[in-house]
Amino acid sequence: MPKLGMEPIRKAALVKATITEIGRVGSLDVTVSQIAKRAGMSSALAHHYFGSKDEIFLAAMRHVLTLYGAEVRGALSLAEGPEARLRGILTASFSAGNFRREVVGAWLNFYVLAQTVPEAKRLLAVYQRRLRSNLVFALKPLASDRAAEIAEGLGALIDGLYLREVLKSGPPDASAAIATALQYLNAQLKGPVA
Repeated sequence: MPKLGMEPIRKAALVKATITEIGRVGSLDVTVSQIAKRAGMSSALAHHYFGSKDEIFLAAMRHVLTLYGAEVRGALSLAEGPEARLRGILTASFSAGNFRREVVGAWLNFYVLAQTVPEAKRLLAVYQRRLRSNLVFALKPLASDRAAEIAEGLGALIDGLYLREVLKSGPPDASAAIATALQYLNAQLKGPVA
Protein backbone atom coordinates (compact mmCIF):
# COMPACT_ATOMS: atom_id res chain seq x y z
CA MET A 1 0.00 0.00 0.00
CA PRO A 2 1.41 3.44 -0.92
CA LYS A 3 2.52 5.68 1.89
CA LEU A 4 0.38 8.77 2.41
CA GLY A 5 2.56 11.86 2.07
CA MET A 6 2.38 14.96 4.22
CA GLU A 7 0.72 17.13 1.57
CA PRO A 8 -2.79 15.60 1.80
CA ILE A 9 -2.58 15.57 5.59
CA ARG A 10 -1.52 19.21 5.73
CA LYS A 11 -4.12 20.27 3.16
CA ALA A 12 -6.84 18.54 5.18
CA ALA A 13 -5.62 20.29 8.33
CA LEU A 14 -5.72 23.66 6.54
CA VAL A 15 -9.25 23.00 5.26
CA LYS A 16 -10.45 22.09 8.74
CA ALA A 17 -8.69 25.13 10.22
CA THR A 18 -10.30 27.37 7.59
CA ILE A 19 -13.80 26.21 8.49
CA THR A 20 -13.06 26.63 12.20
CA GLU A 21 -11.58 30.12 11.76
CA ILE A 22 -14.43 31.35 9.56
CA GLY A 23 -16.90 30.04 12.14
CA ARG A 24 -14.95 31.65 15.00
CA VAL A 25 -14.62 35.04 13.32
CA GLY A 26 -17.97 34.92 11.53
CA SER A 27 -16.61 36.33 8.28
CA LEU A 28 -13.99 35.92 5.60
CA ASP A 29 -11.86 38.44 7.48
CA VAL A 30 -9.42 35.76 8.52
CA THR A 31 -5.84 35.70 7.38
CA VAL A 32 -3.86 32.85 5.94
CA SER A 33 -1.62 33.31 8.96
CA GLN A 34 -4.55 32.69 11.35
CA ILE A 35 -5.60 29.61 9.38
CA ALA A 36 -2.05 28.26 9.23
CA LYS A 37 -1.50 28.87 12.95
CA ARG A 38 -4.68 26.94 13.80
CA ALA A 39 -3.48 24.12 11.52
CA GLY A 40 -0.08 24.12 13.22
CA MET A 41 2.01 25.25 10.28
CA SER A 42 3.48 28.35 8.70
CA SER A 43 1.56 30.70 6.43
CA ALA A 44 4.25 30.13 3.79
CA LEU A 45 3.36 26.44 3.73
CA ALA A 46 -0.35 27.25 3.46
CA HIS A 47 0.40 29.54 0.50
CA HIS A 48 2.55 26.81 -1.02
CA TYR A 49 -0.32 24.31 -0.93
CA PHE A 50 -3.16 26.62 -1.98
CA GLY A 51 -1.65 29.75 -3.49
CA SER A 52 -4.17 32.23 -2.11
CA LYS A 53 -6.71 32.79 0.61
CA ASP A 54 -9.57 32.41 -1.90
CA GLU A 55 -8.21 28.99 -2.92
CA ILE A 56 -8.15 27.88 0.71
CA PHE A 57 -11.77 29.05 1.14
CA LEU A 58 -12.80 27.23 -2.04
CA ALA A 59 -11.08 24.04 -0.85
CA ALA A 60 -12.94 24.33 2.46
CA MET A 61 -16.29 24.68 0.67
CA ARG A 62 -15.50 21.78 -1.65
CA HIS A 63 -14.89 19.75 1.49
CA VAL A 64 -18.20 20.88 3.03
CA LEU A 65 -20.04 20.14 -0.23
CA THR A 66 -18.41 16.71 -0.50
CA LEU A 67 -19.51 15.77 3.02
CA TYR A 68 -23.01 17.12 2.38
CA GLY A 69 -23.28 15.23 -0.91
CA ALA A 70 -22.19 11.99 0.72
CA GLU A 71 -24.81 12.40 3.46
CA VAL A 72 -27.56 13.11 0.92
CA ARG A 73 -26.57 10.11 -1.21
CA GLY A 74 -26.51 7.90 1.88
CA ALA A 75 -29.93 9.09 3.01
CA LEU A 76 -31.41 8.66 -0.48
CA SER A 77 -30.00 5.17 -0.86
CA LEU A 78 -31.93 4.10 2.24
CA ALA A 79 -35.14 5.95 1.38
CA GLU A 80 -38.17 4.04 0.22
CA GLY A 81 -40.71 6.30 -1.41
CA PRO A 82 -40.94 10.04 -2.06
CA GLU A 83 -41.74 11.02 1.53
CA ALA A 84 -38.68 9.18 2.81
CA ARG A 85 -36.56 10.82 0.09
CA LEU A 86 -37.71 14.28 1.19
CA ARG A 87 -37.07 13.52 4.84
CA GLY A 88 -33.63 12.13 3.90
CA ILE A 89 -32.70 15.34 2.07
CA LEU A 90 -33.83 17.45 5.02
CA THR A 91 -32.09 15.24 7.55
CA ALA A 92 -28.83 15.48 5.57
CA SER A 93 -29.21 19.25 5.21
CA PHE A 94 -29.48 19.65 8.97
CA SER A 95 -27.27 16.78 10.12
CA ALA A 96 -24.78 17.21 12.95
CA GLY A 97 -21.93 17.33 10.44
CA ASN A 98 -23.54 19.97 8.23
CA PHE A 99 -25.52 22.07 10.69
CA ARG A 100 -22.88 23.03 13.22
CA ARG A 101 -21.86 26.56 14.06
CA GLU A 102 -18.61 26.72 12.07
CA VAL A 103 -20.11 25.08 8.96
CA VAL A 104 -23.10 27.44 9.08
CA GLY A 105 -20.60 30.33 9.17
CA ALA A 106 -18.69 28.83 6.25
CA TRP A 107 -21.89 28.53 4.19
CA LEU A 108 -22.88 32.13 4.81
CA ASN A 109 -19.45 33.36 3.83
CA PHE A 110 -19.49 31.08 0.80
CA TYR A 111 -22.55 33.00 -0.43
CA VAL A 112 -20.63 36.26 0.03
CA LEU A 113 -17.59 34.88 -1.80
CA ALA A 114 -19.81 33.72 -4.69
CA GLN A 115 -20.64 37.35 -5.46
CA THR A 116 -17.06 38.12 -6.48
CA VAL A 117 -15.27 34.81 -7.16
CA PRO A 118 -16.49 32.94 -10.27
CA GLU A 119 -15.41 29.50 -9.00
CA ALA A 120 -17.35 30.03 -5.77
CA LYS A 121 -20.39 31.08 -7.80
CA ARG A 122 -20.04 27.95 -9.94
CA LEU A 123 -19.78 25.66 -6.90
CA LEU A 124 -22.81 27.30 -5.31
CA ALA A 125 -24.79 26.88 -8.54
CA VAL A 126 -23.85 23.17 -8.66
CA TYR A 127 -25.05 22.71 -5.07
CA GLN A 128 -28.34 24.52 -5.78
CA ARG A 129 -29.00 22.53 -8.97
CA ARG A 130 -28.40 19.22 -7.19
CA LEU A 131 -30.59 20.18 -4.26
CA ARG A 132 -33.37 21.33 -6.61
CA SER A 133 -33.07 18.17 -8.73
CA ASN A 134 -33.27 15.88 -5.68
CA LEU A 135 -36.26 17.79 -4.31
CA VAL A 136 -38.13 17.86 -7.63
CA PHE A 137 -37.57 14.13 -8.14
CA ALA A 138 -39.00 13.35 -4.69
CA LEU A 139 -41.88 15.83 -5.08
CA LYS A 140 -43.06 14.72 -8.56
CA PRO A 141 -45.16 11.79 -7.29
CA LEU A 142 -46.64 13.99 -4.54
CA ALA A 143 -47.20 17.30 -6.30
CA SER A 144 -46.78 16.60 -10.05
CA ASP A 145 -46.99 19.99 -11.80
CA ARG A 146 -46.18 21.95 -8.61
CA ALA A 147 -43.03 19.94 -7.81
CA ALA A 148 -40.59 22.55 -9.19
CA GLU A 149 -42.37 25.41 -7.41
CA ILE A 150 -42.41 23.60 -4.06
CA ALA A 151 -38.75 22.55 -4.53
CA GLU A 152 -37.75 26.20 -5.08
CA GLY A 153 -39.56 27.23 -1.89
CA LEU A 154 -38.10 24.38 0.13
CA GLY A 155 -34.58 25.11 -1.14
CA ALA A 156 -34.98 28.77 -0.20
CA LEU A 157 -36.28 27.75 3.22
CA ILE A 158 -33.25 25.51 3.83
CA ASP A 159 -30.95 28.41 2.98
CA GLY A 160 -33.05 30.73 5.14
CA LEU A 161 -32.85 28.40 8.13
CA TYR A 162 -29.06 28.54 7.86
CA LEU A 163 -29.22 32.35 7.70
CA ARG A 164 -31.41 32.54 10.78
CA GLU A 165 -29.15 30.19 12.69
CA VAL A 166 -26.43 32.84 12.80
CA LEU A 167 -28.69 35.07 14.87
CA LYS A 168 -29.14 32.46 17.56
CA SER A 169 -26.85 31.52 20.38
CA GLY A 170 -25.99 28.01 21.42
CA PRO A 171 -25.69 24.96 19.21
CA PRO A 172 -27.88 24.77 16.09
CA ASP A 173 -31.22 23.01 16.60
CA ALA A 174 -31.51 20.55 13.73
CA SER A 175 -34.82 19.11 14.96
CA ALA A 176 -36.45 22.54 14.94
CA ALA A 177 -35.06 23.28 11.47
CA ILE A 178 -36.38 19.98 10.07
CA ALA A 179 -39.77 20.58 11.75
CA THR A 180 -40.00 24.04 10.15
CA ALA A 181 -39.15 22.64 6.71
CA LEU A 182 -41.69 19.83 7.13
CA GLN A 183 -44.40 22.33 8.17
CA TYR A 184 -43.79 24.26 4.96
CA LEU A 185 -43.81 21.06 2.94
CA ASN A 186 -47.02 19.81 4.60
CA ALA A 187 -48.72 23.15 3.94
CA GLN A 188 -47.70 23.02 0.28
CA LEU A 189 -48.87 19.43 -0.09
CA LYS A 190 -51.93 19.97 2.15
CA GLY A 191 -51.12 16.95 4.27
CA PRO A 192 -48.43 15.47 6.50
CA VAL A 193 -45.24 14.02 5.08
CA ALA A 194 -44.10 10.97 7.05
